Amino acid sequence: MRLYGVQNQYFCKHNMAGIYIHIPFCRKACHYCNFHFSTSVLHHAEMMQAIGKEAVLRKNYLTEPVTTIYFGGGTPSLLPVEEIGLLIGMLKDTYLITNDSELTLEANPDDITTEKLAGWKKAGINRLSIGIQSFREEDLKWMNRAHTASQAKNCILLAQEAGFDNLTVDLIYGTPGLSDDDWLENIQFATALGVPHLSCYALTVEPKTALAKKIDMGQLKNVDPDIQARHFSILTKTLAEKGYEHYEISNFAKPGFRSRHNSSYWQGVPYLGLGPSAHSFNGKSRQWNIANNALYLSALTQNNIPFEEEVLTPQQMLNEYIMTSLRTIEGLSPEKIQDNWGKTALEELKNCMEPYLRSGKIVGMNGNYCLSEEGRFLADGIAADLFQL
Repeated sequence: MRLYGVQNQYFCKHNMAGIYIHIPFCRKACHYCNFHFSTSVLHHAEMMQAIGKEAVLRKNYLTEPVTTIYFGGGTPSLLPVEEIGLLIGMLKDTYLITNDSELTLEANPDDITTEKLAGWKKAGINRLSIGIQSFREEDLKWMNRAHTASQAKNCILLAQEAGFDNLTVDLIYGTPGLSDDDWLENIQFATALGVPHLSCYALTVEPKTALAKKIDMGQLKNVDPDIQARHFSILTKTLAEKGYEHYEISNFAKPGFRSRHNSSYWQGVPYLGLGPSAHSFNGKSRQWNIANNALYLSALTQNNIPFEEEVLTPQQMLNEYIMTSLRTIEGLSPEKIQDNWGKTALEELKNCMEPYLRSGKIVGMNGNYCLSEEGRFLADGIAADLFQL
């Protein structure tokens, strides 16, 4: 393994930080999901108390002001509004949180009511990430989602009426049976409602999920990469025409509505992850909590945080920069590569990029290297080929 003479400071040069809270509960299990969650919410109060205790125990993990807080999961919108408000209050008492911070809550359409929206807003939530996935009833049933197509449509209107202008919705494409016209209709429905941010993902068949088992047993069709590539092309073209900026592989925003929290991940900003399975990053190492609700709760009763840690090597830090930067519209900066990992690392990377530059999958733009539309659909594979060993 080659060791570069580097400063190893790129990921530390930030004056902001984020907090991610993993809420490990869902109403039902979606067939495609491999995130950590439980469909039993019996211990939600104990879990929120444990997460609050973890926040206090780890108060020295972040030294920078917190500019984003993100409630993810799982399904945070399942929780009583009061519990969310109490945790936000505890975080504000424990960390230096800026007045203009972005506070995002992931919500499912079937949880969104006028009362909950008012409660979230009062608690300080100023951005909603709504797990729509599709506006078509047949797609939702195929995915085993808990909400209906009618709820998917109505919840956006309710959120807007409650004053939530900063909204994003998740959509999934490339599912078996989803035609090009169906997919276009999903996109157009979201944009017609004035949703300023969309996160759109190709369906991935993750190991050990219900979807993977059904496909292996021949009960469901597998995904077709050619259809997914075509859907991706429809997506990028349609949203560009409607004035959305394709600022990251899966994310599209109207001007001023990028996700500040997720953008921080791609920029290497430090963040603290709270709750079972949550990950943390401080610029030098990564930590991840145990993905087991009972063991997490048990450990916190003893004031212990059950996590594992990996100290990043220079090569790992370089590879993470390659992977994250290529996902963004700004692309990979050769200047940053040379400043932080040295001239040799840059020359080796350029040699690895040459075939992709010739094929047009990587293009030069404003002094940086960016993925073309064709390259963006192959982003993970291209990044892996560029990793320095």
